[in-house]
Amino acid sequence: MWQRIKTAIVLIIIVGIALFASQTPILFAPLLMVGVTIAAHEWTKLMPKWRQPVVFVLLVLVVTLISLMFPITWVLWWAASLIIWLMALSWVGKFPTHTKWYGKQLALMGGVILTASITAMFYLWQQSAWWLLYVFLMVWCADSGAYFVGRKLGRRKMAPNVSPNKSMEGLAGGLVTGLLVVIAISVFKLQLTGIALISFIALSALTILASVLGDLFESMLKRRAGVKDSGTILPGHGGILDRIDSLLSATPIFALGFWGLQQLGLLVV
Repeated sequence: MWQRIKTAIVLIIIVGIALFASQTPILFAPLLMVGVTIAAHEWTKLMPKWRQPVVFVLLVLVVTLISLMFPITWVLWWAASLIIWLMALSWVGKFPTHTKWYGKQLALMGGVILTASITAMFYLWQQSAWWLLYVFLMVWCADSGAYFVGRKLGRRKMAPNVSPNKSMEGLAGGLVTGLLVVIAISVFKLQLTGIALISFIALSALTILASVLGDLFESMLKRRAGVKDSGTILPGHGGILDRIDSLLSATPIFALGFWGLQQLGLLVV
């Protein structure tokens, strides 16, 4: 436990400095590139045997770098990832009787998911580092709420073949906990009202649900690949993917909705 706490403290310090130390991407962009490189390498361990993992890692890194330089492509990446997450929702429900998704196509899926999440994080950080922190906080609070409520009241399993410890009661507890944070920030900090308030809360609720799907999807991948953790780079926590699995789905979906609300004039930043 102490090892997990120490690792978490170090991560919070590193991410906090990268987010807020400079308004230029001189610190944040390199952190994203290091993160996507490690995550891509870990992804190869979850796929069917990949003969040249370095090729996949380099391809993801190059595609991500190019995408960051062309913001016009970002919405396309987020939309593509949304399609994958909608399909993943069905896969999680049918596991382990249906695993046709487990094949070489995981390389394409992984590339889209990683690129979409990195561009989404960079987009939100460009709007304000606080917006990205908002997504982190929302997901973390929902995860904590789900853990404690599920531990005390959990009865009905949400996806027993994927993650036996997760329950419907925990999901409800996590959603309520996350939404309490969302409503407080929406009303008292952002001072949203009317349709803007309803739309923002709906987007945030969808983001919380998406974060749960991201967690379940990675758990499903690990079960199919027969591994406990995606990596060992984070002592006490496992790999990078083990820590950001919820954010892989949450950030592009929130970014897509955030962008849409801006285009409709419902959200001014």
